[in-house]
Amino acid sequence: MYKKILAPLDGSELSERSLEHIASIATGCNVPEVVLFGVVEPIPQAGEINAFLGSDWEVEANKQAVNWMEKYLVDSADRLSSKGVKAKVAVAKGRAADEILNYAGKNSVDLIIMSTHGRSGVVRWAMGSVADKVVRHARSAVLIIPPHDRPSSK
Repeated sequence: MYKKILAPLDGSELSERSLEHIASIATGCNVPEVVLFGVVEPIPQAGEINAFLGSDWEVEANKQAVNWMEKYLVDSADRLSSKGVKAKVAVAKGRAADEILNYAGKNSVDLIIMSTHGRSGVVRWAMGSVADKVVRHARSAVLIIPPHDRPSSK
């Protein structure tokens, strides 16, 4: 049924709660391709900081963030590999929801599996919800793992 799963991860414990679900669905449905996807978001107020530090710091900070994300995703792929799931990794720069939707749309993703941080109230209004935007705009199925979900103790 599913040929490609996209799994956005951000390095948080909450996002990693989706890994067990990814492993179960990928193995149970014989999914041939799983992509662990990370997004490096723009540095807030970088323009103001550049006035003091110059622009070199921003280039270096972005490079380090991409390197960290790639290593994190490779480590996560290794964890899935131990469960019989071969995953590749991809990193994008930009706004998380937009980049997830762009990647899914351009790469024939059948299923997006992601966790939500469960923000509410003013914080959700101010920051928006990545999961909410993905659910509303994705052209593929989306499985959302809520913040209170607990992985099984298998």
